[in-house]
Parts: sequence; structure tokens; C-alpha cells
Amino acid sequence: MDRTWMFANRLSKEYEDGVKEFRRFAVEHAENPSRIICPCLECCHLKVVNADELEEHLICNGIDKSYSCWIKHGENRKNHISNDFHDNTSYMPKETDTTYELDEVEEIVNVMEEDMRDCPQMFDRLTTDAYTPLYNGCTSFTRLSAVLKLFNLKARNGWSDTSFTELLSLIKDMLPQDNVLPSPMYDARKMLSSIGMSYEKIHACPNDCVLFRNEYASLDKCPKCMTLRYKKNLVPSKVVWYFPIIPRFRRMYRNEQDAKNLRWHADERIRDGKLRHPADSPQWAKLDHDYPNFGKESRNLRLALSTDGINPHGMQSNSHSTWPVVMIIYNLPPWLCMKRKFMMLSMLIPGPKQPGNDIDIYLAPLIEDLKDMWNEGVEVYDGYTKESFLLRAMLFGTINDFPTYGNLSGYSIKGKCAYPICEDNTDWVRLEHGRKNVFLGHRRLLPPKHRYRGWRKAFNGRTEERRAPELLYGDKAFEKVKNINNKFGKPFARDLVTSGWKKKSIFFDLPYWKSLYVRHFLDVMHIEKNVFDSVIGMLLNVPGKSKDGINARLDLVQMGIRTELAPIKKGKRQYLPPAAHTLSRKEKIVFCKFLQGVKVPEGYSSNIRNLVSMKDLKLIGLKSHDCHVLMEHLFYLKR
Repeated sequence: MDRTWMFANRLSKEYEDGVKEFRRFAVEHAENPSRIICPCLECCHLKVVNADELEEHLICNGIDKSYSCWIKHGENRKNHISNDFHDNTSYMPKETDTTYELDEVEEIVNVMEEDMRDCPQMFDRLTTDAYTPLYNGCTSFTRLSAVLKLFNLKARNGWSDTSFTELLSLIKDMLPQDNVLPSPMYDARKMLSSIGMSYEKIHACPNDCVLFRNEYASLDKCPKCMTLRYKKNLVPSKVVWYFPIIPRFRRMYRNEQDAKNLRWHADERIRDGKLRHPADSPQWAKLDHDYPNFGKESRNLRLALSTDGINPHGMQSNSHSTWPVVMIIYNLPPWLCMKRKFMMLSMLIPGPKQPGNDIDIYLAPLIEDLKDMWNEGVEVYDGYTKESFLLRAMLFGTINDFPTYGNLSGYSIKGKCAYPICEDNTDWVRLEHGRKNVFLGHRRLLPPKHRYRGWRKAFNGRTEERRAPELLYGDKAFEKVKNINNKFGKPFARDLVTSGWKKKSIFFDLPYWKSLYVRHFLDVMHIEKNVFDSVIGMLLNVPGKSKDGINARLDLVQMGIRTELAPIKKGKRQYLPPAAHTLSRKEKIVFCKFLQGVKVPEGYSSNIRNLVSMKDLKLIGLKSHDCHVLMEHLFYLKR
């Protein structure tokens, strides 16, 4: 139906005929013809009138020009898109427009339709904004698309709220007077509030004892340490943010392309025996075998959980530690599963102190949702197959560095038994001069015939003939922790054991957790950065970073290995003989100048030139990916 009449002069014949056509349409689709919502400029969709009053109001007052989709008068939104949206190009966005395509607008509305089933008025406003041109004759942006693009720029460039408000006001003044761009940032944010994800703010004991939810929801004091829940003026002492995962899974599956990508592991994965994706691992196949009802539905989700401490203030001297908990979806192909779009923030645990061993308290809401998705599942609409199905999900493992591994698994990674596989049989040595524990038995993990097993001088002076320890599978780990009585909270930390298993991890509440071969995955990039920092610190002899020094040489003497590196006394001083890795100042300058001259393609890594300090002869500001590029591609180490 042609709707150009809405923008015609109210005294014209075209406008009068359009009003009559609208009246006929509204009466035909109204449940009660005597109670029709009036879209005139005076009533603004807030009053109901009869058919005669409707025609009179529209002739006298004019119609709301932004009301392009007549959803309040019985029109089907999809029919409106297919019939009117493309035909009336004088005022609606063109399908071929590259700035904001129609399918993006339609996708947003489609995804939100089910989520806002209980809020029809909010959905009506969203739909209207999605198909309302930014101003009369605009073919590039709708009201919703313009605000979305601007908010994307705000987030990408870190604009403050004040600067964004000023920008909105300036753009509104630049546009034609009939533009519908929201000027105050409050109005723009309110318009997008229905699109944003839901969240729960849960009060927590400041000593990490309990969350004030379920049976503790009405308490004003912590039932364990008796600490007050609130500060002055009823401000909670600590608040945890939880972002429910189930609504976001529903949204994801309603998107046709995302729903197709979530089946990649079953439909498009290459099966040639090579490990390219977690779906190629034995653990994936084991789960399909142990839980066939779960495995036969390729749309069921396999997730990973990753968490670590960050400093939101960006100051290295500040010890503030906030812990985001991020979910990764392994159903997706490798080039998508780690993209920002698919990394779901599920929890935000505030600082200033890290949760440590008490992190299980904060993970409880997330674990409950994961249990529900495993046991009962949720009804989800698949936008690819155009059908509803029962979606289930499971946690495939966690991704973390070694200290966080201790917090999540419940095993103490400090002291002489820090290796969770060997436990009490960990091969350790206490360095007297370095005053630290070192673990020298790593060669036992090599294959039985590996050549390193026979090398003495390069390692600890002995050959290695022991077999590798047995892997600690989930069922064995569960047997070790099943009788542990967990006691959370900072006041009770002294009651915990100092080595071995300190708690029964909350992950064992998941029915399938003890069936997993590997439950916690170490972050390789994190480890690679630590190794690179140690290697480059030793090569350039960076103070505080080098592993070589007088204490290290004295420990070598005490262990009876590498005697050629033993300190040599010259009068009152000691001289350290140069090792194979020792660089002279001239060699350091050549090395740093080489790195200064390295040029890489855009997006390949950081600008290497900016990472080199010729004054101090060291590398600064390295990120994990920079360390990976330098170590794997630019450094060629030879024996």
C-alpha cells in the first residue's frame, strides 16, 4: 500500500484519499470499530476513537509521519516490510544502501520479537523506530539505525557521555528540522534499552562468604561472619553483576546466519584426524558416546568459561582486581568462536580484592543456569531451519592461567606439591640462594624414547627413566574431593589446608563434569608471554627480569651442574663468566636496532618500532600477540 500520502499537504486530494484508505484499513482490522487507536498528532497513539472521529482527527490534526508500519491497526510487520518498505523509495531506506541495510533492521526486530512478548508497547516503539526514516526523504538511515551506529562509534572510540551528548545535539542541528534523532543521550539510551541484555545485581558479603540470594535474600548480615550487608544510606557493601546466558542463546539462534554457524562442527567440519578445533578432540567424542541424547542434537551448545583479574582503572600501581567471567561457544568455527561478538560476558565480580578460592560463591548463579540447560533445556526458535527445538548446553572446560587454575579447580598451586597431576610425587627442589621452589622432573612427561631423557649436562645432571604420571581424569579428581566440606569466606581462609586439594569445586555440581578428560585448559598465549618475558629479560639482562644472576650461579654450584658458569672470585668481588646467551652492549644495540627496523603489515602486530627502547636497551609495552609474533616469526633460535 502506497503511503506517500502521509507526507502530502493536508488540504490536498491525495491526503484526503489516503485518510479514507487508512480508515477503511483500520475498521477492517479492528476488533471493535468503535475503539480505534488514533495516530493523529494530538492523540499520539494514546487515545481511542470511533471511525468518524479517526477521519476527522487525521484531517484536522495531521497524521504521525513516523508511523510507517500500522502495527497498532492490524498490519503484519513482515507484510509491511515486503510490500511497502522497498516500494516507497521516496522516504524509506533503500535495500542496496551500504550504510545501513534493511536486513540489519529486520534482523534486530526479528530477534527482539520473542524477548519482548510480554512488553508489546515497548516492541511497538522499537518496530516504529526501526522503520522510521531519520528525516523526510532520508534513504540511508532510520531512527534506530542512526542511534545504533552512533553508539557503536561511542563504544569503539571510548567517548564520554558528555561528549556524546554534545555530538548528538550538534548532529541534530545539522539535520533538517523534521529529523527524529534523539538529542539528549538519556533519550537515545532509553530507546536502546529494550535491545540491551538483561542483568541481575546480586548483593554479596564483602568477605566473600555468601551471596544474598535464595535463603539469604532477606538478611541484613552475613550469616557466617556477621558483616553488615549495607553501608550507610542502605548502599550495598558489594554487588555482583550477573548477565543471564539463556536469553542471549535464544537471540543467537533466532538469527539465521548465527544459527547456521552454530551447526558448523557437525555439518562443515573437516574430519581428517587433525586437531583444528575442540570438536576434533577425544573429549568431544567421549561426550557424544557417554551422552548420546545430547550428542545427536548438533545444535546443543558446548561452552568454555574463561576468567582472570583485570585492573579497570588501568593503573599498574593500583592493586584493584575485578574479575569478568566470559563464556565462549565451541559450536562455532575457529575463526568465529573467539570473535568479540560471540564472547559473552556472563558475570562481573567486583574488587578491590580478588575472590581467590571463594570464587565458587560468585559462580553459583551461572552454574544453576548451566544445570538447568543440561537437565531440562529451554525451548528455542531456530532461525535457520524455521522451527523450535529443545536447546541444551554443557560446560566443556575452563580457560585460564595457572594461578586461576588453582582458584577454579580447588588445588593449591603453591608450595612443593604445586603440580596437580603428580601431587605428592611432584619432583621439586628448594633453591637455597634463589629462595624458591623449582620443578625439574618435566622430562618424565616426554615419550619413553625421547632423546632429551638421556641428556645430563643440559638438565639436572641425571638421566630420566621414569614413566609419565597418569592423567588425573575427572572421576579420579572427584574421588579426592567428594568428602571435603567447603568453607568459604576470607575470615575462614586460615582453616584451609596449605597444599593439595582445598575444596570441592562448584563445577562438580554439573552432572557431567567428572566425565571430562580435561576440565581446565591453560591459556597458551598467557604462558607464551611469560616465557618470552623471561627469555628476552635474560638475553638483554634487564634488571628484575633476568633469570641469570649471582644467586642462580650459586645454586648451579650447589646442584653440581654447569660448573663452567660458577662465579669466580677476583679480590673482594665475584665475576660471572659469560654464558652462551650473554650479549655484550654492542650486540644488544645491534639486536635492538634490528627490531627497530622491522616493518610488518597493518594488523599483523603492534608497531615493533614503538616497543623498542634504545635508551635502556629493552622492549616495553609488549602484548601477548606481540610476544607470539616475536618468538614464533622474528626470533630464530639455534642450538
